[in-house]
Amino acid sequence: MNFAQKISKEAMSKMPRAIFEGQIILVETEQALDEALAYLSTLREIGFDTETRPSFSKNKQYKMSLVQLSSDDTCFLIRLNKLHGIPPALEAFLRNEKVKKIGLSLRDDFNGLHRITDVAPGNFIDLQNYVVDFGIEDMSLQKIYAILFAKKISKRERLTNWEAEYLTEAQRRYAALDAWSCLQIYQFLERSK
Repeated sequence: MNFAQKISKEAMSKMPRAIFEGQIILVETEQALDEALAYLSTLREIGFDTETRPSFSKNKQYKMSLVQLSSDDTCFLIRLNKLHGIPPALEAFLRNEKVKKIGLSLRDDFNGLHRITDVAPGNFIDLQNYVVDFGIEDMSLQKIYAILFAKKISKRERLTNWEAEYLTEAQRRYAALDAWSCLQIYQFLERSK
C-alpha cells in the first residue's frame, strides 16, 4: 500500500496535535532501570529515541541525557545523566536481538551513544529507510506521522535542557511521544502490508 509521498507544513498546521496518553515512567536509579528492562524484554518491538542537551556553541557538545523506550502504553524515560552514563544492563538491552527497536534517524542516536559507550546496537529499524518501501518521501518524524495519522507532533520542547534536575511535564510528554510515535508508525505500516 502506498501513502502520500509528501505533506506540506501548511497542511500539518491544520491538523490536531498528537498526544501520548500512556504512562510515563522516569528511570533515575539502577533498580528502576532493571524493572523497566525486565518488562521491555518481554516485548517483540518498542519505540526508541534519545535526547541530548542542546549546545548553542560550536565548541561545546553535551553527552546524551535521555533514552526513551516505549511500548504501546508505557514510555520509560531513562535519565543517563542521573545514572552517570549507560549501565551494563542498558547496554545489554540495546544489543538484545530479540526485541526490535524502532527509531528515526538512528545514525544520530548511535553517534551519541558511541560518545559514552562502545555498545553495538542490535535489531534496530530506522524508519527513514523503512518508509521508503511505502512510497513516503518525507523523512521527518513530524511529517511521517502526519501523513499516516493526520495529526501533528509539536517539536516545541526539543531544544530544552534535558539535563535539568527535574524534567517538566511538557518535556516528559514530548520525549514519550517521540519514542511512542516511532512504534506506532512501524506497527501501522506493518499492518498495511
